Amino acid sequence: MSKTISIAAVSQQSPFGGIEHNIETTRRWAQSAKEKGADIVCFPELSISGYSLSHDNDAIAETVPGPISGMITQIAKDIDICILAGLVEKTGSGLAITQIAVSPEGMLGKYRKIHLSPPEKKYFVPGSDFPVMEYRGVTFGIGLCFDAHFPEVSTIYALRGADIIFFPHASPRPETAHEKRDRWLRYLPARSYDNSVYVVACNQVGDTMNGNQFRAVNLIIGLKGEIIAESFGNREEMIISELNCDEIQKIRESRMGHFLSNRSPWNYSDITKITS
Repeated sequence: MSKTISIAAVSQQSPFGGIEHNIETTRRWAQSAKEKGADIVCFPELSISGYSLSHDNDAIAETVPGPISGMITQIAKDIDICILAGLVEKTGSGLAITQIAVSPEGMLGKYRKIHLSPPEKKYFVPGSDFPVMEYRGVTFGIGLCFDAHFPEVSTIYALRGADIIFFPHASPRPETAHEKRDRWLRYLPARSYDNSVYVVACNQVGDTMNGNQFRAVNLIIGLKGEIIAESFGNREEMIISELNCDEIQKIRESRMGHFLSNRSPWNYSDITKITS
């Protein structure tokens, strides 16, 4: 049986605190993705909560599972699609930037952002685990925005059996969509090529009331670092592609083509030394 799956990535406009509006936007795009044949649809980082560097996050955060994640789960059930969506999560130690993965059958798992950007550290606490999840025979992991700058994230997921790594973003850097797309292409293809995994990335879009300016970029990157599908601009967009995960196994069985099988981790102790 062929191990293929259709993936959609959405650049969503997510006003901060506009939970009901953002949930309805999620429903609309999830329905469109389903109608176009997608099995999984990925939304940006904090797609439901919206992105803000302020203490206002306390008012919209929730424990997971909770009412907001429950509504996303209901949408996944109603439409019969797997949804990856972002929200602010209450934890025992503070607020986390969390991406949930829900299927028509319920919650698959959640990922708490580990690598917080310097401005985010004032308002959020980091996660500490790299959970792999499975849907329709395909295994995947999730990193969030700043996480993508750290090669170890992708390597860990690949070593844990991930076929796809999703990198939802809420990246408001002051640049054009074309410049953001070009910047992402300096490192995201390497995450794919070095680890023999598919990479899917998307960003929020739009100018927000709290001064953030997001530019839309969606990318689906193949096993050799090639662009399979993309879009970039200043409005909400969606891309879809069918991924053949059987190709991953062929590469992993290759003596030269699968780099991870030739690692020598016993020589990498410098990586784990504390430098600051």
